[in-house]
Amino acid sequence: MSWPGLVRWSSAPEAARDALHAEWTKLRTVPSTGWLLLSAIALTVGVSALTTAIVKCPASCGADTTKVSLTGIELGQAAVAVLAVLAMSSEYSSSMIRVTLTAMPRRSAMLAAKAAIVTGVVLAAGALAVLGSLLAGRLFLPGNGFTAAHGFLPLSLYHAPTVRAAAGSVLYLALIALFSLGVATALRDSGVAITVVLGLLYVLPVIGGLILNPHWERRFQRYSPMNAGLAIQATKGLGKLPIGPWEGLGVLAAWALAALLAGGLLLRLRDA
Repeated sequence: MSWPGLVRWSSAPEAARDALHAEWTKLRTVPSTGWLLLSAIALTVGVSALTTAIVKCPASCGADTTKVSLTGIELGQAAVAVLAVLAMSSEYSSSMIRVTLTAMPRRSAMLAAKAAIVTGVVLAAGALAVLGSLLAGRLFLPGNGFTAAHGFLPLSLYHAPTVRAAAGSVLYLALIALFSLGVATALRDSGVAITVVLGLLYVLPVIGGLILNPHWERRFQRYSPMNAGLAIQATKGLGKLPIGPWEGLGVLAAWALAALLAGGLLLRLRDA
């Protein structure tokens, strides 16, 4: 006696494993992947170390030392965005997408597998980048006047707000990757997708800063993906922020989800 339902149920995990293995193989065999991950780590730690090395107290004693130590995320995210865009758009530029969709006709499953693999490698790289940045802050900040005498304790992962900022920064990078992947899936072209993603990340906050109306400026800060998402790094003065830490990360998650849904819909509707 055959059990079609049981066969379908048992084959689904195998299909998922095959999809994940295929996407992992494609991503790790692309030469740019390793370089972009290393660049994300190096840029994040390098900029964070430089910032913590030059900021001084008492001149900047009002600074949020955790957020200062994670400044490099703002630059490291560019490498993460490029990595995620190329993970999809390179298949279109090489016409590999036809082979991929022939091997895996379920396009939503292919996109989900690609998103899972990209998220995994970005989480790993992001964790290293964040830990390196916090280590730089712990080493440099006390020598610049951020000591107990001025009300500062050394950065520590035993400090709950610092843990939240660190973990949130890693999640921030993963969400940037998913957002970029969704945009690349929708637009297909790597140059256009990178321009759109970096424009939304870096140009949108500038536009918000140029608006004279304080009400609309605050709205830009609350809902632009970078400004909202990076609120997760704040550990002091939370009541003065345009948006709370977790709410801001939620806004970025909404951007990522919208991009993935749009990309997934266009992937299903269009020919390869």
